[in-house]
Amino acid sequence: MAQTALSLLLVLGVIFALAWLLRRVQAVRAPAAGVLSVRGGLQVGAKERVLWIRAGDKELLIGVAAGRVQTLHVFEQPPAEPESPAAPPSFKEALRRIALGGKPQ
Repeated sequence: MAQTALSLLLVLGVIFALAWLLRRVQAVRAPAAGVLSVRGGLQVGAKERVLWIRAGDKELLIGVAAGRVQTLHVFEQPPAEPESPAAPPSFKEALRRIALGGKPQ
């Protein structure tokens, strides 16, 4: 019984060691240097998406559906980057506003 438990622990140890090593190797590998990148996207249906991508020096708007990809627009000039939404206040800040008589946002 002890030999079986020891063998099981050894096999589990090898599995965890290989998983750790695989994560380390993937982290070292550098991503493609901006050749193709997704700039933004929007889900417009159950299986349909609209993606804004950069391919080399071109900016494209593409539609992606089940089994189909179609170019919707090729931008002459890259559109302005969308503004990221403001981060909501932290819990501490919201509590402070309530305690001071302010309205939480």
